[in-house]
Amino acid sequence: MDVADLEDIARRVRVHILKSVRDAGGGHVGGPYSAADILTALYFRIMNIRPEEPDWPDRDRFVLSKGHSSIGLYATMAIRGYFLEDELSTFDAIDSRLQGHPDMAILPGIDMSSGSLGLGFSGALGIALGAKTKGHQFTTYVMLGDGECNEGIVWEGAHVADRYSLDNLIAIVDHNKLQQFGWHGETLSERKPPYTGSQLEDRWRAFGWHVIETDGHDIGAVIESLTVAQHIKDQPVVVIAHTIKGKGVSYMENDYTWHSRVPTGAEFAQAMVELGVTDGATP
Repeated sequence: MDVADLEDIARRVRVHILKSVRDAGGGHVGGPYSAADILTALYFRIMNIRPEEPDWPDRDRFVLSKGHSSIGLYATMAIRGYFLEDELSTFDAIDSRLQGHPDMAILPGIDMSSGSLGLGFSGALGIALGAKTKGHQFTTYVMLGDGECNEGIVWEGAHVADRYSLDNLIAIVDHNKLQQFGWHGETLSERKPPYTGSQLEDRWRAFGWHVIETDGHDIGAVIESLTVAQHIKDQPVVVIAHTIKGKGVSYMENDYTWHSRVPTGAEFAQAMVELGVTDGATP
């Protein structure tokens, strides 16, 4: 697939996200939208995986540490062939395999359950450390939110990864600069990003990580950055992906209220038009 093909897949991912949240009557939108292009690059170009054999021992691993964005991961996996796309309509139902946070016990292809912020990153660290100890050659990828990087457990894990020179661990920070909580003041004008300037990059460097910055919505740039990351030796790598929360739908972009929200009928219709769906049914 060329980049144009991948961009169309990311568009379909966004369509499925909003449809699933609408059907469920709840769920997250802004974070999954900022991550959609990165997830597409991972699952359709970067990772060595076999959707028809989700437990293949030599597969690359992926952990969505920002587990509240699970519907973005599910939509990507469905299009990639892990399960039928029709199953996305069951998102967050009591008996669904597609829960509000990824559950490795019920959905094949999920390598680590996540939800409580920072714990998924620690799980990915454990997978990478175990692989290094046993001589396995697969790479572990983990996606974090920038607000999640406020968690102390993230930096404890970052220190351990450097201590053991885990060059088989690649972290990706979805740096949309619009975390939901922990702000100074309540009005939009008082809201500040979790990190400003080079603070986030400098912190990862201080913990011994090789840092790469990229445009998280330029799929070609994401692929190039992750390819470079695969060839860094003797230290873990973090890709800081600069993104926009709600990317892909004009009225959602950079609006923190779309962190978790169900669209009205009119909002849904407008989003579908902007995402290239005009018949109301097919992605």
